Amino acid sequence: MARTGIRSAHPTHYPRSCDPAMNTGTVSLDEHCLKILSALQHDGRQTVQQISEAVGLSPTPCWKRIKDMEAAGVIRGYTTLVDPELVGLHVSAVAEVNLDRHSETMVQRFEEAVAASPQIIRCVSATGPADYILNVTVPDMKHYERFLHEVLFSLPGVTHVRSSIVLREIKSETALPLDHLLPGTPGKPRAAGLRRS
Repeated sequence: MARTGIRSAHPTHYPRSCDPAMNTGTVSLDEHCLKILSALQHDGRQTVQQISEAVGLSPTPCWKRIKDMEAAGVIRGYTTLVDPELVGLHVSAVAEVNLDRHSETMVQRFEEAVAASPQIIRCVSATGPADYILNVTVPDMKHYERFLHEVLFSLPGVTHVRSSIVLREIKSETALPLDHLLPGTPGKPRAAGLRRS
């Protein structure tokens, strides 16, 4: 009888139902796990009973798959999405930032300062002309100007900032596309439960 969940060769690092076959950082998910993820990404407040009915599993194996995915880090957490306009955050900006030095100390200081700034809701290190790309949300342009002078220009190592103000949001998704993991996708064998590969 095949076990569900993630099977592990390293029980000290993963639940007993985990099994990393190769250290590639990828987890193989069966069709039920994918359906569970889709249901949770659509509405994270659903009960296990509601999810189990939607994916065609009884509650116990459904709950086990959810717990396995949480333990393996596939499910990183649960949150609430807030409408920025309705809470007075009317300006969204994309800021491209360059640092004058790229020493480990400077990068660490910059990233710690970014993490401490609530107006910066996303920051990525990227290839291309900018060292970092920041998504910033503030109430209005006066607040953004103040943010630039009091926060962004004062961050450690910052030499150049190029801002683009978002005029209209065309698409904003929090759900990740999972179609490439569906059974039958080329190179993806049918999995039983979860398996780290």
